Amino acid sequence: MIGTSDVSRFRSLLAGRMGWTFADNDVPHLTQELLRRAHAHGVDRETYLGRLTDDHAELAVLAEDLSITETYFFRHGEQFRALADVALPERMAARADQRVLRLLSVGCSSGEEAYTLGIIARQVQPDPGWIVSVLGLDANPAMLRKADQARYSAWSLRETPDAVRERWFRAHDGTYEVDPAVRACTRFRRHNVAEDDPDLYRPEQYDVIFCRNLLMYLTPEVAGTLVARMTRSLMPGGFLFLGHTDSLGSGPEGLEPMHSHSSFFYRRVATLPAARDPRVEIPRVPRIDRPAPAPVPARAPERILTLLHQERFAEALAESERAARTDPQDQLVHAVLLAQAGRLADAEMEVRARLDANGLDADAHHLLGVCLEGGAAVDVAIGHYRLAAYLDPAFAMPRLRLGLLSRRRGDHRAAAVELDRALHLLREEQDDRIALFGGGFGRIALTTLCRTELDATGATP
Repeated sequence: MIGTSDVSRFRSLLAGRMGWTFADNDVPHLTQELLRRAHAHGVDRETYLGRLTDDHAELAVLAEDLSITETYFFRHGEQFRALADVALPERMAARADQRVLRLLSVGCSSGEEAYTLGIIARQVQPDPGWIVSVLGLDANPAMLRKADQARYSAWSLRETPDAVRERWFRAHDGTYEVDPAVRACTRFRRHNVAEDDPDLYRPEQYDVIFCRNLLMYLTPEVAGTLVARMTRSLMPGGFLFLGHTDSLGSGPEGLEPMHSHSSFFYRRVATLPAARDPRVEIPRVPRIDRPAPAPVPARAPERILTLLHQERFAEALAESERAARTDPQDQLVHAVLLAQAGRLADAEMEVRARLDANGLDADAHHLLGVCLEGGAAVDVAIGHYRLAAYLDPAFAMPRLRLGLLSRRRGDHRAAAVELDRALHLLREEQDDRIALFGGGFGRIALTTLCRTELDATGATP
């Protein structure tokens, strides 16, 4: 029987040496890994843990066993569209004299993201004379070996446009091989993000950095230090793309938030504060900020709101149909009522018109997510829920939807994080918002649902 103190020490060592953090529901897996690796070395657990501190080869094995490796080409395509249409044209205009473009993929896994960056850069470059360099970093040697082979299954290309597949891949023995021109500009390197590398993070050397869905698995200290290093290694005007689950808040040091193609990303400002001694620096931790009080939305006609609070949805819709709906809030309420009546296509048209006028409307993004989820476009819906949560950190409903969808997909860790946030935010959620987006459930019912689903994950956020 393994003691809890051994597993706790194992978790602490992984946090200290790799920067990784694990939820309580990961304990059984960690327990089995600890037992398996101690047995492989023919030593007891205490001896194994004592050796682990300085055994780089063993850390590489643990990286292979414990890291999350799910990825594919053009994953979260809206970010790559923003890269192609906004970020790279800006950087190429700024670098027209040097004709050099450097991109970095942190946590590249088996290489699909890094090669996607190379493909897009090759497509966007003004002429073949440009020098394009893509570097992929990961701690998992097995994944890097796969990346070097540059051969992938059709499943890895499931989101790749047909034209891109035909131009940049070659069919080979039932797999797809990345085009030599892209392979030539893409290289890979093993790197532990918990360790500094002054050469890797030299100031002002990268035009674009992708670091997606990695920060949530790191300790706050390592995540904060990594963000600071990446920011300083970007050229002024360079771009940082994070995962939808990552947020630096509304005012990250040295970065300005940007929004395009239904995606959020960051651009490095021209100058940064003077660097402090990294041995004593307390890093900025990239956690979602404490929600600021949300602006009070314009009120829909009192009669319609009263009917909504009374759950008299059919009457509310009839009232809304008769109204002029010249005010944007009136239009949103009408779209909500259409969605509640099952008229999702009509609701989607209304809400997209609102987003055309104001793409930063959190309520509209959430409602569009509801419409798309109901129409089975779940992945696209998730993107809009994440945008809504980013635009208004005090908005509980998108967090609740993200938690429920994560649980449905078996991702209990992500579900626990989102449901825990939703549970706290529901306490202060505006009554009108609950009436609009609660689906007929009140605050108490939504809180009970959230708590029940959170408990069912078996995870600690």
